[in-house]
Amino acid sequence: MVLVVLLVLALFVVQTLLPTGLREAPAPGGPSRAAEALGARDRVRPHTLAGQRALRALANMQEALPVFLGLALLDLIVTPAAPLATTGAWVFFAARLAYVLVYIMGIPVARTLLWGVSWVGLVMMLIPLLNRI
Repeated sequence: MVLVVLLVLALFVVQTLLPTGLREAPAPGGPSRAAEALGARDRVRPHTLAGQRALRALANMQEALPVFLGLALLDLIVTPAAPLATTGAWVFFAARLAYVLVYIMGIPVARTLLWGVSWVGLVMMLIPLLNRI
C-alpha cells in the first residue's frame, strides 16, 4: 500500500508541473521560457488547449487526493492486510494515470469512464473499513 501511495503522490507532483510546460510558445523577441520562469511571472503566456486540460485534470486530482490519502491512511492503520484495499489503491492509481493522459488528449467519454473507475478504486478501499464497523 505504501508504494501505491507514493506513486499517487508522484503522479500529483507530475500533474502540478504539466500545465507550466504546456503554454504557448514565446513570442519572437520576447522573454525566453527560462527568463519567464525565473521572473515574477507578472505576464505569463497563456496555456495551450492541452495546458488548459492539464489544469482541469489537476483541479480534479486536488479534489480526489484527500479522499484517497484519507482512505489509504485508515486502511494502513485499521486493515493493513486487506487485499481489497490494496487492489483498490492500485485501481485508483492506474485509472488516474490514464485519466490524465486521456484528458490531455481530449478523449471525452474515456475520460469520464476513467474518472468513474478511479472512484470504484476508492470504494474498494472503503469496503474493508466498513467491514470493521
